Amino acid sequence: MPQRPGTPRLLRQINDRAALELLISRGPLTRAELGELTGLSKVTSGQLLARLETRGLVTAAGERPGGRGPNAALYGVNPSSAYVAGLEVLPGSVTAAVADITGTVVAQVTVDPSEAGDPVGLVHEAVQRACGTAGIGLTRLRCFVIGTRGVVDPLTGDVRYSVDLPAWHVGILAGLRTLLGESVIIENDVNLAALAEQAYGAARGADDFVILWTGVGQGLGVMLGNRLHRGITGGAGEIGWLPVPGEPLPSAVTAPQTGSFQRLVGGEALWNLARAHGLTTPDTRDAEVADLVRTAIDAGNDDFVEDLAGRLAVGVAAVSVVLDPGLVVLGGDVGRAGGGHLAERVEEAVARVCPSRPTVVATGVEGNPVLMGAIVAALDRAREEVFSDTV
Repeated sequence: MPQRPGTPRLLRQINDRAALELLISRGPLTRAELGELTGLSKVTSGQLLARLETRGLVTAAGERPGGRGPNAALYGVNPSSAYVAGLEVLPGSVTAAVADITGTVVAQVTVDPSEAGDPVGLVHEAVQRACGTAGIGLTRLRCFVIGTRGVVDPLTGDVRYSVDLPAWHVGILAGLRTLLGESVIIENDVNLAALAEQAYGAARGADDFVILWTGVGQGLGVMLGNRLHRGITGGAGEIGWLPVPGEPLPSAVTAPQTGSFQRLVGGEALWNLARAHGLTTPDTRDAEVADLVRTAIDAGNDDFVEDLAGRLAVGVAAVSVVLDPGLVVLGGDVGRAGGGHLAERVEEAVARVCPSRPTVVATGVEGNPVLMGAIVAALDRAREEVFSDTV
């Protein structure tokens, strides 16, 4: 029988959840501070803390000097009450990180794909090693989120296709859930980068923005109304296929690296652009494109930066006239390498051709944005589960 609104049990659950979220975002807090922030009386907030402490969700976290009176006890969320795992899968490596329920990363390992014969075994090996480093059992993990290149079906959660990871196909998710449990989630890597940007980076607190990912591949993470927009088939954000004036249309959409925008801003295109501006030498033959972008900016090669910005502006303008997100974050290796200098030039170039004139900024995420986004997504799922089951 469904619970009726306003029952004491339901109200306790609501108050417990609000208190735990406050302790995560504002803690540690005293009983009086928690009562003030939640609007609960001292007696009720004391009962709440006692209940959460009994369930192992809250623990003492020191004391705060109380002036003339005794010191007040501080309370915080118990970090070891739950753990999550976030993973980034690349063709040449799999990185797994384990974080406690507060979001603190307690272990991170990288595994060579040659060490396991299939994706399921590879993920299992990476997670086991991360748990071993953290000193916790695999069963302590409440959620696993895996970031991959490719299109993830939003209905089934399976990978529909991935050019760079052909072994990741329909059926992988079922195998992972059989081995690790139903809490395994696979997500597009750029979508996870968008979550990291919103939580820790240049889009912190923004409900509407896009992240343009430029590097080996091109991608777009779209956040609308504080929700990721994946599209009906999961193909939202495959901006490499965007038709571009002057660039040929793909002859076969199954062929990699043939999308028009990919031809304009992909690795080979930017390498040729750098060579045309005299940035390449025999010594830089094997340099990454991102390194060439840094070199150009450090050397004050504004002509190269302007040409690069003009190319990126084509994609930004196309997205802006359709979605009008207001904020565009340049991510990926090229966006990070170009920094604020490139972002300013892209914003100026977009303003010349786009009536909505979005703000363009460089990524503000330190570290691995895909891995961090995977942890953000896993924590959101785990906290929903753990924090909603307190009474």
